[in-house]
Amino acid sequence: MRSRLRVADLLPVSTVGLRSRPGRAALSILGVAIGIAAMVAVLGVTRSSQADVLARIDRVGTNLLTVANGKTIRGEEAELPVTAGTAVARTDGVLTSAATATLDVRIYRNGRIPPGRTGGLSVRVTDPALLATLDGTLVDGRFLDAALARYPAVVLGHYAATSLGIRSVTGHPQVYLGHRWYTVVGIMAPVKLAPELDASALIGAPVAAAQFGYDGKPTRIFVRAQTERTDEVAGLLGRAANPAHPEEVAVSRPSEALTARLAVTGGATVLLLGLGAVALLVGGIGIANVLVISVLERRGEIGLRRALGATRRHVAAQFLVESLLLGAGGGAAGVLLGTAVTYVMATFRGWQTLVPAAAIGAGLAAAILIGGLAGVYPALRAARLSPAAALRTA
Repeated sequence: MRSRLRVADLLPVSTVGLRSRPGRAALSILGVAIGIAAMVAVLGVTRSSQADVLARIDRVGTNLLTVANGKTIRGEEAELPVTAGTAVARTDGVLTSAATATLDVRIYRNGRIPPGRTGGLSVRVTDPALLATLDGTLVDGRFLDAALARYPAVVLGHYAATSLGIRSVTGHPQVYLGHRWYTVVGIMAPVKLAPELDASALIGAPVAAAQFGYDGKPTRIFVRAQTERTDEVAGLLGRAANPAHPEEVAVSRPSEALTARLAVTGGATVLLLGLGAVALLVGGIGIANVLVISVLERRGEIGLRRALGATRRHVAAQFLVESLLLGAGGGAAGVLLGTAVTYVMATFRGWQTLVPAAAIGAGLAAAILIGGLAGVYPALRAARLSPAAALRTA
């Protein structure tokens, strides 16, 4: 009768080596798991990060534009005319706009701070429409309006408030701004598309003109355009802001920076996936090495099975299935580890945890494939052993 190996018997026979040497099997599984975990974690963290960036873009919209003073033909810093803010607001397709200007004034917690210790904070003149234009929010207090803009009242950006040690407007805290005391009336939440405002103290144009000689020339204008006409409006803003020298006006779209970040993240993802693939390859080599050693150690078992009627195909199947089990075990462990890493990173950064189903499926498939390929040579080597030679060298 022709020798047969039942499928029901194949799994117990194939796991003999794994059960007899669990430490060695665990190390082989760990090698594959590290590679799979790296790949799953990279894809999961990348997807979570991209989802966060896209959510930011959706929240603030892609129709936010900025108009800033550019460079003259001589390379010097240009100036926007006094009429720039009004002209931009009247441009066809503009929904709302807010002009701001940086003042050569410093802000401190009190008058006893050394002048050089500014903490990187700046003072800006702002239009009361700034908060609505940026779709910004306040952590506490209120924003400037037409009445407050005439008095020594200041709204602090999120970083500026933290740096000055002011967490609430309760009790009407004051700051030393330009050698004058100003009352803090509001604290802004972080502004994702205008991070320069986070480190700024915002005051009104009337009080800036009266106390610091502000000449009314803006340095940056935030514009909210009709979404479907954003590109058209962007082409009109340069001439609207400075009709005499439109080439000296810099028009940009802040959301493009976030879009560029997505592209950079995508490039880094490819690199990290390559490193994960290298780790997975090393894990596969580890499986092949373990099985080759296992074949050498189990020559007596192989010779005895062959002498009792096992065919070359049965021996090869035994070691190939063992290799596949090692790969599958490493793949499963790697997917769990990669998912855990993604969850921890996303939770730490405040992102929504997203692990692509394709990453899980591809990770398991890659691990099984690597395990199968790693087991081909040891399986063929075991199958080629003749019963007499195997028993003689055992």
